[in-house]
Amino acid sequence: MQNNTFSTLFVGQNLIKLQEVDSTNNFLKELLSKSEPLSEGTVIMAGNQFAGRGQQDNTWHTQPGKNISTSVYLKPSFLPLNKQFYLNIAISLSVCDAVSAFLGEGVKIKWPNDLYYLNKKIGGILIENVLTGSSIKSSVIGIGLNINQDFFSDELSFKATSMVQILQKEIQLEVIMEKLFVFMEKYYLILKSGKFSILLNNYLQRLYKFNIKSDFIQNGKAFTGIIKGVEETGRLIIEIDGIVASFNFKEIEFTHTK
Repeated sequence: MQNNTFSTLFVGQNLIKLQEVDSTNNFLKELLSKSEPLSEGTVIMAGNQFAGRGQQDNTWHTQPGKNISTSVYLKPSFLPLNKQFYLNIAISLSVCDAVSAFLGEGVKIKWPNDLYYLNKKIGGILIENVLTGSSIKSSVIGIGLNINQDFFSDELSFKATSMVQILQKEIQLEVIMEKLFVFMEKYYLILKSGKFSILLNNYLQRLYKFNIKSDFIQNGKAFTGIIKGVEETGRLIIEIDGIVASFNFKEIEFTHTK
């Protein structure tokens, strides 16, 4: 545990650095289960995360010491349960803006919370909430970003990328973390002030394939549709042959072409 010089009020001011861990989210949740007196904004950062997880327990692959594998502890008890997807929106926007600060245009949020550069994945987010009554007691925000990883397996190379591959130069992880924490605090405070329409509008502006005809798969069946928006619950709104439908997480997926 150590103090830091990040230019934030609370996010990242308490940073716990680990050389290696199975999952930063698991480590943080274990600390919380032991009733550790952790301050909001506490960050766990690992040099190597050997069992990182994405949405629906998908595995997150990362090279040791090359990328950002981090988890942030937040306490959004002010957020009603029926608005909890806005936390997802706020975090997705903060990661998107942080990466965009280095890569410029081309960075998008792929619903619900993957980060894409053009048509390749550059990062992912996993939010795990602990609920109590009608509010969120705590949130563990897991973020994985491909930064200085210059090699991906044949299985991943056509659908994953990294900052070093895009910029052809390495970037210090701490510099990116600084941007990430500043933007996370900004959007978290917007969330806390209840400005939901601002968050949703910004999310749609950055949404991958928004208002663009795209190919999807549902239950093994391919179809073409146009993303028209996102419901407050997080369901994706797609227009298919003039008919509007909404889909939950993992009910559909994009058709990824090489």
